[in-house]
Amino acid sequence: MVDAITVQTFGGPTALFEYGGLRLLTDPTFDQPRTYVSPSGVTLTKLAPPAAPPAELGHVDVVLLSHDEPADNLDDSGRALLAEVPLTLTTVSGAGRLGGTARGLAPWESVQVGAVTITAVPARHGPEGCEPITGEVTGFVLTGEGLPSVYVSGDNAALELVEQIAARFGPIDTALLFAGAVRTGLFDGALLTLDSGQAAEAARILGARQVVVVHFDSWAHFTEGRDDLVKAFTDAGLADRVQLDRHGV
Repeated sequence: MVDAITVQTFGGPTALFEYGGLRLLTDPTFDQPRTYVSPSGVTLTKLAPPAAPPAELGHVDVVLLSHDEPADNLDDSGRALLAEVPLTLTTVSGAGRLGGTARGLAPWESVQVGAVTITAVPARHGPEGCEPITGEVTGFVLTGEGLPSVYVSGDNAALELVEQIAARFGPIDTALLFAGAVRTGLFDGALLTLDSGQAAEAARILGARQVVVVHFDSWAHFTEGRDDLVKAFTDAGLADRVQLDRHGV
């Protein structure tokens, strides 16, 4: 596969990859199975342990945090890890809550970290108008001279936003897509993240050469899993581009 990067996944939305001399971690969730209550009042139940504990990660240069409030994107172990990481990039409101080394980026705002340009891109965690309940969310696009482009979707449910990102940055070399068809009962059961078919469609829109899907296992409110994703990507003719299995360090 041309321009493929190695991505290690740990369950839920958590993945580690090296890019442009940096080691980057997405939405750290390393707690053991337990139950939480989200800020919206929804109960979230974690069903499986991480593929590896934080102590086995090694050095992390940057955390790419799509949002900080629900435990299925940042749990207690993940919050403890942030104190050891030189830079956490997240939403503007999230950086205000987290403090420390967290830096907030508005949509389409960029920061240079070494040889890597990291741009925050729009995401929406549910249907139009969901933000007062589900909160502010961001995705990221990584670029650099001579480097493949990488898109990290975060908890995005809006394909129209994927189209905007593709228009600016496409085709994308590696797409790290958060899927799982999350439904919690909010908004009459509307999707809060991409379902499997939408994840495959997002990969097509982006022209992605490599697709790594996360955020589809380990939690009870993820309503579609590996088999649904295999079928969707196979039906879309993209099965040869996708990574679904967990690979810890």
